[in-house]
Amino acid sequence: MTDSHTIQKEEPTPQSRDKKRMLSGIQPSGDLHIGNYLGAIKNWADRVDEYECYYFMADMHTITVRQEPAELRKRSLNQLAQYIACGLDPQKNVLFLQSHVSAHAQLAWVLNCYTMFGELTRMTQFKDKSSKYKENINAGLFTYPVLMAADILLYQPDYVPVGEDQKQHVELTRDIAQRFNSIYGDVFTVPEPFISSAGARIYGLTSPGDKMSKSDPNGCVFIMDEPDVIMRKFKRAVTDSDTDNPVRYDKEKKPGVANLMNIYSTLTGKKYDEIEKEFEGKGYGIFKPAVAETVIDALAPIREETVRLIKDKEYLDGVYRDGANRASYIANKTLRKVYKKVGFYQG
Repeated sequence: MTDSHTIQKEEPTPQSRDKKRMLSGIQPSGDLHIGNYLGAIKNWADRVDEYECYYFMADMHTITVRQEPAELRKRSLNQLAQYIACGLDPQKNVLFLQSHVSAHAQLAWVLNCYTMFGELTRMTQFKDKSSKYKENINAGLFTYPVLMAADILLYQPDYVPVGEDQKQHVELTRDIAQRFNSIYGDVFTVPEPFISSAGARIYGLTSPGDKMSKSDPNGCVFIMDEPDVIMRKFKRAVTDSDTDNPVRYDKEKKPGVANLMNIYSTLTGKKYDEIEKEFEGKGYGIFKPAVAETVIDALAPIREETVRLIKDKEYLDGVYRDGANRASYIANKTLRKVYKKVGFYQG
């Protein structure tokens, strides 16, 4: 990794770059699931020709909740393999581990001093997580959004792909960036949240009112699940007792069915009315296995490639080291500029 004081050639400004820059990350707090894949990663892979892309494993964020160290290390490497297997070419995207770029923590401290206490108390994620982990309401859980702001602002991205539930974090990042810029000049690019219409929001199979989550393994379909496990989960998916015209899209009255149709639509490209016609007069006993088979077929090559990559540790080590070096080049340039602006002596 590069030192923050290393003199390097000038990095193009956001205005002079050939491509707009995009950045996002996912915590390695468990295997990736189809919500991660269909809602984010599948679309990340499609944007590489249009954007300059930085994607990371947010391992620093995971430790707000106690982790088994060996498991966290294993999951971080496995997630890198899954990123690549899902189509993120490490030659075309910058893939790295958050903790391998020390500038994340360094900038987070500076930004802590430009973030208001009241702003953090309004963050819904802190309220949600502190209610779930009452025995461990730590300072990191409270200042988590500031680290997220540092993650983003270090790379001067134009866009941050997020779901609606993460939009609040990007708005806070924008507020922090604008506050800092108003004091010190044009230091940070103020990023825009990128909410793609192509990104499917996938809900839990057992609780279709909630976003699919690793915390509910029975309602969560993981990328690495075996075919029989996937089939079993879909067969147990919550639907309803409608027998007259069961397969129809109605998010309010039939959230479970709407969720399954959303998954099927995203993978097949079929519109909802086409799906309704396909399964007209057919019950859930046919529809749910059909969705499962579609998911199984889509995930099979990803799972196989992930298994192959995990066995090639030397290759994965090379990918994350190269990614950290490429990320550090951009991150350290931003950090040096920030340090200079706030008055830290650098020699």
